[in-house]
Amino acid sequence: MSGIGPGAASLLASILGLSLIGLFGSQTFVTRCLFRPYWYLRKREYSTALLAAFVHADLAHLLFNSITFWFFGIPLERRIGTRLFLVLYFTGLAASQFGTWWKHRDNPDYATLGASGAISAVLFASIVYNPSASIFILPIPVPIPAPLFAVGYLAYTWWSSKQARGRINHDAHFAGALAGLAFVALVHPQAYDRILSMLAP
Repeated sequence: MSGIGPGAASLLASILGLSLIGLFGSQTFVTRCLFRPYWYLRKREYSTALLAAFVHADLAHLLFNSITFWFFGIPLERRIGTRLFLVLYFTGLAASQFGTWWKHRDNPDYATLGASGAISAVLFASIVYNPSASIFILPIPVPIPAPLFAVGYLAYTWWSSKQARGRINHDAHFAGALAGLAFVALVHPQAYDRILSMLAP
């Protein structure tokens, strides 16, 4: 297995570094990075649509996203190349943030953070390319099929968003997943052939 590519390495290092700074160094930094749809245009907080994806609500949120990105993002970059990988990642981010903005643009109290929308795009695109993949996560003693993990990922992020009282935006996870599926359909539509063959009787 070859090493981590430059795209995944840069993104993961940025996510870990900035998230840890926010969690243990400065809550003011986290507040500055929050994506607030109501104020996005009114106060021209354009940078928060990007910055919010590099901070997390707590260690569990950060760990779960980082593990998902590690297992699925690294092999996906090797498969499609760094340029397309970065396009996919930021397409997922843009789609999830736009959906968040549209839904909450009239709510001045709503704010969100986390990389889950972009990582959802990576996860679901990776599954299209390799639907038979599986991963091991301790302490579970058996491999988890990638499609099952994806369902679990969405379920977990939905649950964690409820625990975090809205700062983790579960809507972004679903928007990111759809963006990942659409990306593959546009760039490599033949990748769906394997899935269709697996479903065929």
